[in-house]
Amino acid sequence: MFGQRRTSGSLFMKFSISFILVGLIPLFALSFFSVRTFSGYIERYTTSNLQQMVLYMSYNLNATFNQYNDISKIMYTGKYEGFESSSQNQTINVNELEQINSIPINSYLKTLLQSDPFITSAYFVRSSDQKVYEQEKENKSILLEALPYRDWIHSMAPQPSKVAIFPSHADNYYFGSGRKVYTIGRNLIDTSQGISRTPKVVGTLFFDVDVKLFQQFLQELNLGDKDELYLLDGEGHVFFSNLAGREEKTYEVEGLVRSNDKMIILSEEIPFLDGHLIARIHRSSLFEKLLAARTTIYIAILICSVALIFMGFWFSRRLAAPIRSVIKQMSVVESGNLDTQLPVESNDEMGRLAYGFNRMVERLQDYINEAYVAQIKQKQTELNALKSQIRPHYLYNTLEVIRMNAVDKEASEVADMILSLSNQLKYVIDYGEDRVSIRSELEHLKDYFYIISVRYDNYYELHLDISPEIDLEWPILKLSLQPMVENAVSHGLRQKGRGTVGVTIELRDLEYAVTVYDDGNGMNPKRLKEVLELLEEPSSPGKSVGLKNVHERIRTVFGDGYGLSVSSREHIGTSVTLTFPVPESVERSS
Repeated sequence: MFGQRRTSGSLFMKFSISFILVGLIPLFALSFFSVRTFSGYIERYTTSNLQQMVLYMSYNLNATFNQYNDISKIMYTGKYEGFESSSQNQTINVNELEQINSIPINSYLKTLLQSDPFITSAYFVRSSDQKVYEQEKENKSILLEALPYRDWIHSMAPQPSKVAIFPSHADNYYFGSGRKVYTIGRNLIDTSQGISRTPKVVGTLFFDVDVKLFQQFLQELNLGDKDELYLLDGEGHVFFSNLAGREEKTYEVEGLVRSNDKMIILSEEIPFLDGHLIARIHRSSLFEKLLAARTTIYIAILICSVALIFMGFWFSRRLAAPIRSVIKQMSVVESGNLDTQLPVESNDEMGRLAYGFNRMVERLQDYINEAYVAQIKQKQTELNALKSQIRPHYLYNTLEVIRMNAVDKEASEVADMILSLSNQLKYVIDYGEDRVSIRSELEHLKDYFYIISVRYDNYYELHLDISPEIDLEWPILKLSLQPMVENAVSHGLRQKGRGTVGVTIELRDLEYAVTVYDDGNGMNPKRLKEVLELLEEPSSPGKSVGLKNVHERIRTVFGDGYGLSVSSREHIGTSVTLTFPVPESVERSS
């Protein structure tokens, strides 16, 4: 049980845990926010890019439909719906001469077929006798009884002057063909006798367009197997879909564009069709590579964490083993057994410490062997006093040796940190009075803050502002400023990331005030009230131990009229003011 408590309270165990936490917390935080930010950016960018591609595709599709609309208008030479006209009589041309604009109908149809690579067939139905003129690129035989031209002409009757476009269907009316096409139809209206309320339709032109036309637009989106694309007209008929068997169905736009957590829904209007282009893209397939990259990053974080933990404990055990050996042998010597020696296994600081320990034990044995029993008793008393000094003494020497070794290795920053730590240990362990000079307290504060600044990559600065009336030899409570600065860094600046700690000393009549302030997060009024109440409580609180301890020590050493006060504003900063009396000699001279 004692071994477990000693291990949990070990300085090296605490160092290892701190080392691991200092490494893991920034690693996890940085990785989490980086992955989250990166993922969000990629998702937004990908969605925006898809939206732009769908919009661009809708523009191209609408332009394509307009292009075929323009092709259907070529047969006009009379003035109708704003076209430039001539005086040709289309009724005579079609019914008697079997031509369109002085061109034989079949020749016109052949010309129409060659005008666009996706037009597969063209046919003209004469209104007077329903005679069908047809041309097909591959010279396949037409089955007139299967050609639904009568249904198409009937659907165009309410608006005879408007182009008609019929959804995707199979051109089974050609022998041995099963191509998917959509059909464009336009009536040929005779305007030679002027424009009438009821246009005179002399014939109707139809031509089929292969739906392979849409494949070139589909490739731009690079859709997955589960993704869906629909081109709908105003009535919900499917002109094109990347999924087989969808052209024969009718859909409601509201149902297709209804939001879905598993899919990204993109929709753009097609003005020519009075319809929509709708893309339904699965998130899982779209962001599959992103999820794989995210998983890889998490695995890398896990590997780094395990390596960091292993290195932390390995380093702790390697560093702690010789120290524990020294402590164990010191316990043996403390029990009165001087027949012990430490193995000197290296020439580093630990080897020198072991050598010094062995020399010490040998000298103690010599003293015991040469002295009388009375002298032994006297030496026992001296040894008890020596034991209270031996650890700081060897600690100072060891730190100095480490510092000189760091200087020799040109690790100046490490050497300066060790020097600052050594100065602080001497200052803290020195069992003197509670009063020290302001100069000594400030020197100790500078040493402490230097280690703080190195530890946090110089994120924090210390500013000293001492009034000229202040004599730096005036007494101040020992270790009164360091807890204030430590609180300013830990509770005020660390959450903010960067900042400044300031110390001002000024004269106020028969006392002088030391103010420690920071520009950190500050405290809200509720928290400030709790701190002020804790300072006035007679019992020691569980929180704000540093403030309470310094406050009570000042009042005990200098009187109840002195102590500290706290003021703070949230998001602005916190200041703590400590008041001390001016020495009586200064009061009398003034």
